Amino acid sequence: MSNFLSETRLGKRLGAKGLYITMGACLIALAGAGAAAYNKAVSDMTDSIVIEEPRTVQQADNKADDVPKSNDTSSSKAETDSSSKADESSKISDDIKTQPNVMPVNGDIINPFSNGELVKDETLGVWKTHDGVDIKADVGTQVKAMNKGRVLEVKNDPLWGNCIVIDHGSGLVGYYYSLSKAMNVTEGDQVNAGDVIGAVGDTAECEAGELSHLHFGLKKNGQWIDPLEFIGLDFTK
Repeated sequence: MSNFLSETRLGKRLGAKGLYITMGACLIALAGAGAAAYNKAVSDMTDSIVIEEPRTVQQADNKADDVPKSNDTSSSKAETDSSSKADESSKISDDIKTQPNVMPVNGDIINPFSNGELVKDETLGVWKTHDGVDIKADVGTQVKAMNKGRVLEVKNDPLWGNCIVIDHGSGLVGYYYSLSKAMNVTEGDQVNAGDVIGAVGDTAECEAGELSHLHFGLKKNGQWIDPLEFIGLDFTK
């Protein structure tokens, strides 16, 4: 009886507040149970998820492996071109060595190569360099190619008359001046050592005061050189 009275008094004291406290406790219990259920569900879902790498990354990697680098291709092409040019140059040099040099005409040397020094030009009356050799020869004498090569020019020059220019390879170019009109080659022709390319014509106006002759010059890599020294002749002995 005393317990009942005590509970009754407590209930009265608590009144509406007791009801609210009881309901709050129930809500807290429900929230805790819900949170536990949510965490378990999330954990189960995470375990079932399999993360895959993006396909775009894999495709990019495959592409990088399969496609050759552009720099490697350019480098390979440059090496091939360089090798081809070197082989071609070597071939030209070997060709020259296999054919002996010959004098374009045989005769006395009227005017030697001046090697850059000024000499008196008796025709023009001026001092200038003589960048070739004047070889005495009668008009009509056959003129031969010093060595094999390709004809670069066939022309008529106001000062030097009828001219033939031949690329003999390895930077060597031959100049055959004061020829007649009857020339046996045209631009682009290939010639061998000793082939007749024309005839002496005595057509060089700048050297008209001399006896009939062939003016023959040689350039090596763009510089005038002594043709007789190159061919291996010495007319001073």
